[in-house]
Amino acid sequence: METGSLVTSNNKEDRNIMALIQAGGILFGFLPALIVYLIKKDGDNQWLITESKEALNFQITILLAYIVASVLSALLIGLFIFPLVFLFNLIFCIIAALKSSSGEAYRYPLTLRLLG
Repeated sequence: METGSLVTSNNKEDRNIMALIQAGGILFGFLPALIVYLIKKDGDNQWLITESKEALNFQITILLAYIVASVLSALLIGLFIFPLVFLFNLIFCIIAALKSSSGEAYRYPLTLRLLG
C-alpha cells in the first residue's frame, strides 16, 4: 500500500472524503480540512490524516497569501495579487481533488508545512 514515502488508499469512502475536502477548500478555505483532521487525527487511517494535514497546510498558506495581498492593496499591488492567489488555489485544489479521488497522495507546491 505504500509507494516510496507516499501512502495511497484503496478505500472508496476515504477517497471521496478527501476529494470533497480538497474541492471544498476552494469555497470554504481551511475549514473542511480542519474538521476532518480534528476528527481523524487519533485514528489509524494514516492516508486520511496525512492528506488532511497537507490540505490544511495549503489552505493556511492561501489564507496568509490573502492577508499579505490585503496589506499590499494599500499600495495597489495587492489588487493584482488577489486574482493570482485565487487562481493558484482553484487550480491546485482541483488537481488535488482528482488525485485524491484516485487514491493517490498529493503534495501541494509552495506550501508552508506548519503541521508536521
